[in-house]
Amino acid sequence: MEIIFENNDFLVINKPSGLMVHGDGRSAEKTVADFVLEKYPEIKEVGEPMKIRIGNEEKVIYRPGIVHRLDKDTSGVMIIAKTQESFEYLKDKFKNRKVRKIYNAIVWGHFKEKEGVVDQSIGRSPSDFRRKSAMIGKRGELREAVTEYKVLNEFEEKGEKFSFLEVYPKTGRTHQIRVHAQYLQRPIVCDPLYAGKKSCALVGRLALHARKLEFIGLDGKDHSFEAPLPMDISKALDKNT
Repeated sequence: MEIIFENNDFLVINKPSGLMVHGDGRSAEKTVADFVLEKYPEIKEVGEPMKIRIGNEEKVIYRPGIVHRLDKDTSGVMIIAKTQESFEYLKDKFKNRKVRKIYNAIVWGHFKEKEGVVDQSIGRSPSDFRRKSAMIGKRGELREAVTEYKVLNEFEEKGEKFSFLEVYPKTGRTHQIRVHAQYLQRPIVCDPLYAGKKSCALVGRLALHARKLEFIGLDGKDHSFEAPLPMDISKALDKNT
């Protein structure tokens, strides 16, 4: 796991695709939390441990310093708090939208308008408990969700159209960018939940990368951290630019 930056308050990592942020009490696969506990055992109690019940057994899932999450198949920059004070401070920053987040994604199709905003609340999918939805018929509690995007490049490969986007989520809902891409009928390449029957093209995993985070730290200074595009996404773009 690459550590991009570290000080006394937090560390910044570049999470690879395919790695869960923390366990669910069922899977034994390695997680970001496991990496943090191995390298920084002293921050085990930092943050908010999660209690879950499996059968008659209650388990505690430690989430050391985990302030925010990335989906398992999303790569990119993450912040881990090293003290409880830092955790509470950063959690408040994310909650109150004081952290600027920039993502990159490759999606299916081209765009008529090269910049746009999706302002569509997100609820549960009526057909699949694993999925969220911004479509008509969404269920449950509807939560405000706003995503801005800009088209950086458009190309074609094997007769299919693709666009490379810079994405700026203004809220932090589960699967937000993926759901809003589906809403635009421009799903993210290799998205097993939201791309329907489209085959997995260009890259062998979800083509979504958390590239940059910007915020004011406990020290009052501006902080900006960036995780460069991973090799698989870079290669797909290099072939088509």
